[in-house]
Amino acid sequence: QAQLVQSGGGSVQAGGSLTLSCEAFPGTTRLNSVEWFRRAPEKAREWVAGLKSGGATTYADSVKGRFSFSRDNVKNAVYLKMTNLRPEDTAVYYCHEPGGEWGSGSEVSVSS
Repeated sequence: QAQLVQSGGGSVQAGGSLTLSCEAFPGTTRLNSVEWFRRAPEKAREWVAGLKSGGATTYADSVKGRFSFSRDNVKNAVYLKMTNLRPEDTAVYYCHEPGGEWGSGSEVSVSS
C-alpha cells in the first residue's frame, strides 16, 4: 500500500484552474487506482473522480467536463486538473488508493 503525499490546491477566483497532485511515497508499490474525494465545510464527504489501473476514468456529474486526470508513472503520481472552478468546489480534497491509504488533504478555495 502506498503512502500518499498531496500537494497543490490554493485560492482562486471563479473560472480559475488548479492542479492537485497525489504522489506515492518513494519505495512503495506503483500507484494504480486512485480516487479523489472532497469535504466542503459543514457537508459530508463527496466522491469526485476515479482513475482505474487500466486508465478508465469516472467523474461526478458536478465536475464532469471540468476536472481531468493525468498520471506520471516515473514519479508514481496522479494529478487532478480542475478548470472553470466554481465557489461550490471549495473544499478539502483527498486522494485515496482503494483499499489503502488516504492523502493528507489539499485545501481549495474558490471565490466568486
